[in-house]
Parts: sequence; C-alpha cells; structure tokens
Amino acid sequence: MPKPLLPGLQLQPLPYHDRLPLRDPSSLAMVVIHCTELPDLATAREYGERVLYDSGAGNSGHFYIDRDGGVVQYVAPERIAHHVRGMNADTVGIELVNSGRYPHWLDSRHQAMDEPYTEAQLLALERLLQALVARYPSLRRIAGHDQLDLEQVPASDDPAVTVARKRDPGPLFPWARVLAKVPLQGLG
Repeated sequence: MPKPLLPGLQLQPLPYHDRLPLRDPSSLAMVVIHCTELPDLATAREYGERVLYDSGAGNSGHFYIDRDGGVVQYVAPERIAHHVRGMNADTVGIELVNSGRYPHWLDSRHQAMDEPYTEAQLLALERLLQALVARYPSLRRIAGHDQLDLEQVPASDDPAVTVARKRDPGPLFPWARVLAKVPLQGLG
C-alpha cells in the first residue's frame, strides 16, 4: 500500500470512482485550481456524486480543501476526473470550498467573487501542491480553471449580455503567494 500523499488526508472516493479511467501517473502535467462556487463541502459532495455521463460518472475534482484546511480526496490522481473540459487526461483538479458566484453563477448582476480564501485553506493547498509535485515529478504547470475555460455564455438574466462560464478560482486567489511556495510554472 502506497504511503499517504498527505498527513490527515481524508479518502472519500466518489461512488463512481472505480469507473473513472486509470492513467499513467507519469502523464500528469498540470494542476488546475478551482473553487467550488458552492456554500460548503457537503453541497460540493452532492454535486460531485451526480451522474452526468453514460459512463456513470459525474463532474468532480480530485481534491477538495475546506475552509478549515481539511483536505479530502474524492478521486485518486491515478484516475481521470471530470473537472475541466477537454483537459482532464493529464491534469489534477483541486477544489477550494468557496461560494464564488453561488447561487447566481451566470447572472450578470452577480459576477463578483468576493469571498476570500482562508489562511488554513491556503496553507493546506501549499502542502498539497508540494506533496503532489514530490510524488508526481511530471507535474510542472499550474493554472486556474478560468485560464483554461474561456467560454462566454449568455447571462441568465439577460441573454443579450455574456458572462464567463468559469471564473474560478477568482480574483482573490493569491497566485503570487502560491507560485512562490511551489515549484510549478503558472500560465500567466
């Protein structure tokens, strides 16, 4: 049995975990930072358990970091999780619990993402990133979901206006701090 990736890491595989395709860990190239845009970890779990594909799987990151710094693994990094369109095969998704634009994700009047990340979350993220890079040396890059999914969609309140489909991790994510602490190259 492999050594745990991180002390205190809670393993809570999604019900469809074993249906997700396996991949060669040496193929991992990039970490994608997300925020849940949901009120809490329990709601994020409910969303992750929703079956959306014929394979019996749904959308989920690999790791979730709660506001108190607790880290939960829903999907092993050796499996492909659905967390960023078209880029799942060689990426690891990390979700930070944060309300983001919840519950009006696409309403043009509610696009501010003004909940700050907690110090406990950021410390846990830094430790997780360091552990991932140590275990998977092929991981070299890091990006935000908003840097990879650039699609604009009609706003839910006014279809004549477009909004970003994905804005996470949002303007309050401290990229400079994170990049200074982990040996990954940002897209930016």
